[in-house]
Amino acid sequence: MEYLQVFVYGTLKPGEVNYKSYCAEYVVDAFPAITNGLLYELSFGYPAMTRGDMNVYGFILSFTNPDVLLDLDRLEDYHPERHPTENEYQRQKIDTFGINGEYLWTVWSYLMLPEKVNLFGGKLLPSGFWTNH
Repeated sequence: MEYLQVFVYGTLKPGEVNYKSYCAEYVVDAFPAITNGLLYELSFGYPAMTRGDMNVYGFILSFTNPDVLLDLDRLEDYHPERHPTENEYQRQKIDTFGINGEYLWTVWSYLMLPEKVNLFGGKLLPSGFWTNH
């Protein structure tokens, strides 16, 4: 069976505020993973990731129903028909790695344009880890 896989690093991670509402009912597998990027804390109470060369820690969530992506797109204020600057996040394919550094898969994730991070006053999280607990 083919799964929809999404790398999450913020409020959609297991145990975070949006996991139960958007993911818990539909996830068939969740496991820790790493990607390359830059992770920022935003004043809104959630993070943003941009392309970059540091480790960002999160989870790969696997779903059997690809329609989950539509709900995630709404949450992340992403619409494929809009100009990228009109979206809050951009849904993009990224490479992911296991905790030991082995390549896993290329999966969907939501990244923010660096200009938006600056506009929102993002503060770099050098640890590559975000939690709102």
